[in-house]
Amino acid sequence: MRDLGVGFGYLLKGQRWVGRHGKQYGFGLLPGLIALVLYAAALVALALWGEDGVAWATPFADDWSSPWQGLFRGFLTVVLFALGLLLAVLTFTAVTLLIGQPFYESLSEKVDEDVSPDGTAPRSGLPLWHELWISARDSLRILVRAMLWGILLFGLGFLPVVGQTVVPVLGFFVTGFFLTEELTAVALQRRGVELRARLTLLRSRKSLVWGFGTPLGLAFLVPFVAVFLMPGAVAGATLLARDLLGEESAEEEDAEDRVRVTS
Repeated sequence: MRDLGVGFGYLLKGQRWVGRHGKQYGFGLLPGLIALVLYAAALVALALWGEDGVAWATPFADDWSSPWQGLFRGFLTVVLFALGLLLAVLTFTAVTLLIGQPFYESLSEKVDEDVSPDGTAPRSGLPLWHELWISARDSLRILVRAMLWGILLFGLGFLPVVGQTVVPVLGFFVTGFFLTEELTAVALQRRGVELRARLTLLRSRKSLVWGFGTPLGLAFLVPFVAVFLMPGAVAGATLLARDLLGEESAEEEDAEDRVRVTS
């Protein structure tokens, strides 16, 4: 249970860090704004033409009498939009990170330099195109996992009582886990940690991951909030990644020094 609070603490620390570094925060907003425009356009298109798409996909219902045709196609249209919204929530972070790879890479390095006792940050040494390729490949693999979970939870949502109580809670925890994976990948990729090893690290501290990612996932449901929280989320995820790897920070060393002096 302690790790839940620690994870949430990293989320707050990340937001405070970008609050103290306005230039990094400003640059970190750009990828989120670009992604927001793209997703908004896609969701508006789905809302406007989703019903036409459902009608095209269900020609067998053309001869159904009223009101059954309208109810059936209306239900499918709602389901289609709900799936699109769920997919947008699950993929927004991955797409934003891919668009903003250079921005967030720089931001994460600045955080490492700021909190590292020796003032240095790990660097991958790979060319940008290679880093983008690794990020896109890993994001796709995570997206497949997230979509499988999304489809499973969507199906379970039709179960009486459980589908309206337990399943939404599970959905937020699953979303929080995958959000944290995507965000910590910025710092962990620079350290040469592969996807499988990253997942193993995260599963070893699930409470820490949920404490960070679940409230962030809830916040991301509010329109526009994700854009403004993304820079701080990347900064907080960098701090969380250091914790997962057991790396010391300057704050920890200062705290240890104070304990030695008082003792």
